[in-house]
Amino acid sequence: MTPKAAPEDETLRGSRALYERPLYYDQAYKRHNQDLQYYVALARAARGPVLELGAGTGRVTLTLARAGISVVGLDQSRDMLAQARARIEREPREVRDRIELHAGDLRSARLRRRFGLVIAPFNLFMHLYTRQDLERGLATVKVHLAPRGKFAFDVLVPDLGALRRDPARVYKCRPVFDPTDGKHHAYGESYAYDAVQQVQKVRMMFQRLDRPEIERTTPLSLRCYFPEELNALLHYNGFSVTARYGDFARGPLTSESESQIIVARIRLSRSKR
Repeated sequence: MTPKAAPEDETLRGSRALYERPLYYDQAYKRHNQDLQYYVALARAARGPVLELGAGTGRVTLTLARAGISVVGLDQSRDMLAQARARIEREPREVRDRIELHAGDLRSARLRRRFGLVIAPFNLFMHLYTRQDLERGLATVKVHLAPRGKFAFDVLVPDLGALRRDPARVYKCRPVFDPTDGKHHAYGESYAYDAVQQVQKVRMMFQRLDRPEIERTTPLSLRCYFPEELNALLHYNGFSVTARYGDFARGPLTSESESQIIVARIRLSRSKR
């Protein structure tokens, strides 16, 4: 019998597994576009190159570049970056020339450049599972922000109903197509929430429709940040929150909001204000 992995190993595996399948990732999230024009508007106002943390397969990166904005993308997944480069190669030269990609860990990357805007779209910071990881990630933001530059990111608002789901139950969803193998799969998800670590562990389960004996499970680990907790973490790491929204149309953050969208700056000492 194979011993079960330690919880830490499960969490770390859940930070990588989905991103080892970039073709499926693009297929699964191709309709996630409500944030794009929000980040384009911020980037245009910044009037300069933008640093995108968690560039992935280029969903936001390409949108910015097509809008005439120069963007430097950072991601630790070489699989995702390879897919991004393949997509970029199909773009006109003027779009390609606006994009620069780097492989690196959000917690330690140092590009020796500063930007008027640093962004971390689509729940990236939910992969920073400990206080130490978050502090390192925020330190990376700080060393790349120009004076009075902005840091913008989004994370989900914790859904208490979802966090109380029975971990033994599988929630069946619509069948999905996976371009990785070119097959259709029955698809379901299960959820287990660690209330101490504040990490929700999702298990995405795939079963081939043509050959049901072929099954695969992909874990996904997401650190949950409650709004006032996140506000405090930013404050005590040297940031001032200048705007906080509940949707990408800049509506207010409420108890009904799905996401919390944050804009912050490095907090200035009194002598520099």
